[in-house]
Amino acid sequence: MRYGLRDDHVAKTRNQSIMPVTAHPRLDGPVPFARPDITETEIQAMADAVRSGWLTTGPNAASLENEFKRFLGNPNLEAVALNSATAGLHLALEGLGIGPGDEVIVPTWTFTATAEVVEYVGATPVFVDSDPETLNLDLEAANRAVTRRTRAIIPVHFAGMPISRSALSDFACVHGLVVVEDAAHAFPVMNEGRYVGDGLSEAVVFSFYATKTMTTGEGGMLVTPDVELARRARMMRLHGINRDAFARAVSHEPAWHYNVEAAGYKYNLPDPLAALGRVQLSRAIEMRAARERIAATYSELLAGLPLILPTAAREDNGHSWHLYVVRLSELADISRDEFIEQLTDCGISTSVHFIPLHLQPYWRSAYQLRSEDFPVASAAYPTVVSLPIFSAMSRDQVDRVARTIHSVLTPPVTSLRRST
Repeated sequence: MRYGLRDDHVAKTRNQSIMPVTAHPRLDGPVPFARPDITETEIQAMADAVRSGWLTTGPNAASLENEFKRFLGNPNLEAVALNSATAGLHLALEGLGIGPGDEVIVPTWTFTATAEVVEYVGATPVFVDSDPETLNLDLEAANRAVTRRTRAIIPVHFAGMPISRSALSDFACVHGLVVVEDAAHAFPVMNEGRYVGDGLSEAVVFSFYATKTMTTGEGGMLVTPDVELARRARMMRLHGINRDAFARAVSHEPAWHYNVEAAGYKYNLPDPLAALGRVQLSRAIEMRAARERIAATYSELLAGLPLILPTAAREDNGHSWHLYVVRLSELADISRDEFIEQLTDCGISTSVHFIPLHLQPYWRSAYQLRSEDFPVASAAYPTVVSLPIFSAMSRDQVDRVARTIHSVLTPPVTSLRRST
């Protein structure tokens, strides 16, 4: 099924009248960029949590941690529920002893949280360029960035396409680095026969933000095979206290007594949000499958346009399809910003993932970053657009997005009349 495909041969044929194509028709209703896929079951679970009296971290948070470990299929994992993925990245670095004097390799193609957590612990982020096909961190560029001070690497599985975990493991082993995976986009997804998060790295951090495959509204999960790292993260997520309120409530020791063992943070996940997450986790496979169907439909309907479509998942490498990112090719006769503006005028919401960090004022100034040092990311940024994708998205909405894109990228053809 295609919409308004340009036929250059016909359009250029003389002595033939061609009916004009209506430019950019307004659709029946706006299509949001993202929308949480929430059912009555989630709403009921949250209501039950509120009625239980546990509004802070409680039994639902503990159950979510256990259920998340079981989902990943590795009984030796530890899972720590948090109020954001940013908190998880921070606690992972803190618990692994990364600090002043250390360098941490991060991609320029990511959200600012990936780099800012490095500064939280007093270390220095070292930015590297992107792989031209996937826009994931380029391990060759990372290899050139390693110094004697490099202690860790934070790869980002951009849009839900995982970096090769065997290549990542080999890289870390050669250089003696710890790996903290930013898997904010990568749940649930398999890579080389195993779920991202199943214990190959020192820590993997997931996001449950409202736009993700599963959500708690705000929230995240730190997963690690390191028991001591998990113990530290649990303590530091709540002010460095050795026992949170739920642990004290179910303990035989006096409930009022606790020890402050470190100067911690306020990173715990409230129980009503964890209750929402438990239902979402039970639906995670079906919601990811829905995103995969939407991505496949986009790839079919948008084929033949001046767009570079996302790389399809290889046989041994899945994709969560958190994002569906297209790039305008050199054949497009419209800029990225004009493309977004026209889609917006037609009721289609889009976004851009990402403005590379070397172009952001803070990071550019603080680390004297230059565009020429990131040629792949610098060239890709002016072309990228993230299209609407969410598991509750209807086929009609997908069709309307595709139809609108065809109308925007296929200019109206005026009637051609024979000269007299």
